[in-house]
Amino acid sequence: MKEKLIKLIKNSYAPYSKAHFACIVETKNGNFYEGVNIENASFGATICAERNAINNAISHGEREFASLYLMTDLPHIAYPCNLCKQTMLEFFDNNVLFNIMTTSGESQILTFDELLKTTFTKEDLK
Repeated sequence: MKEKLIKLIKNSYAPYSKAHFACIVETKNGNFYEGVNIENASFGATICAERNAINNAISHGEREFASLYLMTDLPHIAYPCNLCKQTMLEFFDNNVLFNIMTTSGESQILTFDELLKTTFTKEDLK
């Protein structure tokens, strides 16, 4: 999965934050859906990689998820923002596993409960 994410992250559009993210969600049906972050000068129009991947799956009729893979090119692990977590709360159950990693090789595997205790702040973008 890491190699797919490394290839996918190149499609990220992040001219403002310079923080690139790629996400792949796996459904319980065994299908995979991709997303990248796409920023916009009107910051409210920016969409995160996680929501892009989840929305892609939902657009294809998927509603049950098994895992989420998230990669950033930041030098440290960066967790989903609260907007993404709210979307996850709508569609994910407690059995979803989160594989969070960096392009440099750092990685963590979290349960949904563990992920919900994490934060994404301005400090992550420094």
